[in-house]
Amino acid sequence: PRPLPVLHNDNSNNPSPCVCPFAMTDPTSPPAGPTWKRLLLVMVTALVTLVLLQSLINSWNQPQVASQLELYQTDLLLQSSAWKFNLGEPPGGSGEDWQRLRQGLLGKDPVATAQQQYEKVQKRASTNLGSLSSQETILREAGQPLGRQQQSAAAQQRRLIDQIDLRLGLMEAYQGQVESALNRWRELANRPTTGADLARTANLLTRLWQDSRAEPGDEEWLQANLEGWFGYRALDRLYGVAKRPEDRRRLQTQEQGIAADRLVKVVLISTVPAIAALAGVVLLLGLLGQWLWQRQGSLLAEQGQAPWSIPWTGETIWEVLVVGFFFIGQIALPILLAGLGLSGADLSSRQRAFLSLGYYLLMAGGGLTVLWWCLSPYRPLPAGLFTLKPSWRGLLWGLGGYLVALPLMFGVALINQQLWQGQGGSNPLLQTVLEERDPVALVVFFITAALAAPLFEETLFRGFLLPSLSRYTGLPWAIGLSGLIFAAAHLSLSEILPLTLLGMILGFVYSRSYNLLSPMVLHGLWNGATMVGLLILGS
Repeated sequence: PRPLPVLHNDNSNNPSPCVCPFAMTDPTSPPAGPTWKRLLLVMVTALVTLVLLQSLINSWNQPQVASQLELYQTDLLLQSSAWKFNLGEPPGGSGEDWQRLRQGLLGKDPVATAQQQYEKVQKRASTNLGSLSSQETILREAGQPLGRQQQSAAAQQRRLIDQIDLRLGLMEAYQGQVESALNRWRELANRPTTGADLARTANLLTRLWQDSRAEPGDEEWLQANLEGWFGYRALDRLYGVAKRPEDRRRLQTQEQGIAADRLVKVVLISTVPAIAALAGVVLLLGLLGQWLWQRQGSLLAEQGQAPWSIPWTGETIWEVLVVGFFFIGQIALPILLAGLGLSGADLSSRQRAFLSLGYYLLMAGGGLTVLWWCLSPYRPLPAGLFTLKPSWRGLLWGLGGYLVALPLMFGVALINQQLWQGQGGSNPLLQTVLEERDPVALVVFFITAALAAPLFEETLFRGFLLPSLSRYTGLPWAIGLSGLIFAAAHLSLSEILPLTLLGMILGFVYSRSYNLLSPMVLHGLWNGATMVGLLILGS
């Protein structure tokens, strides 16, 4: 349902002009002409626009973290597939019942399914690498080198393709397709771009399966370079070839314990979100049914007219977004940190986590300071703006919005995957958290994503931007436009569609509760659940 448009109040009695350092004229009168302040704002806007466009263009050929997430989840399923009932009758039911449960969670043939998943990701990586190679050829003909980010992306895609080939060979060997596995490993070892570690591993696996011969140091190398299901398969073959039955039995017992633990994680990252999404579908259908039955008396139609009376004009919106958010966050702070020599590449994981939190707090502090300064002439602010108060109603709107967002975002994610085919970039924090092992760093990243980000972004995008835009566009368009700006602010092309939808859901929830607690709860739950999922996969 589309909310009713905002009724704009006459603002002829606006307070004194904004004294924001970038404000130029009385907001109720047309500009008298360009001033040095307006010219400065135009120059800052042009600089910000160039930086944002460059960031979005750079994300065009950047791989998404979604491919890595797919492989992590596939590896989790593979490790879970080793779970067997070899300790007697399971409690509470027959072995057949438990086998059906296992099959329902993991599928009939987890290894074949995993192989298909790996082949799909490899094909996507090959497509991405082809695009980067074409771009490199065009630039070379123009006498220009490939950008550093594009070079890094190409190297990552080549490495990913090689790693997948190594693992596909192990899955083929496990399924009895030994000749196919040997051919794959030989081709990988002889590939000019293959890293020395992957080439040595491929040669070692070739020797184990082709010559049935083990050498000193093989065990240590496999333990250091293969993990999870793939490491167990390689070590199992090694112990069999070396005729070490005790080590082989110990390995199988260890794998059973690991498999049971991984099965619990499979339930957490697949079954729990599925149940929550199903609850969201039921809730959404219930709300739509109530709206069809009661219309204006329904929850979806509640408070169809926004109570906001906005005294400032579009110039204030411009100032707050361009200066308070984009300039400070994307230009000023990076220059400041670079000048201080704070490069993430030179820091430990824990230091990077605290740097990330500090960066975000500085950006939030700068943005909120600009917001406070630009709105200071309009105090006391009109009723209903920036309302944040504890209430069950606000909490329930946030929780309900999260449940409804789950199935909608899952659907959009499928569409988005088809559109971008693994390209378009993604939030670098996702990859960092996925690979992080330091518990202190993980806690700091969680605080940044699940607490700091919702507090600042909801204050800016829902508390300020949405009501401000509603003065000119009406509430429905303001929800959509603020959602689009919210998505573009994350600087990844592939995230624009899903984050626009999420921003619209956040805006709709706020337009019904008129309490910033609701979108903050929804935003915090979304980011928090994402972080927990990454933690489970990465562990």
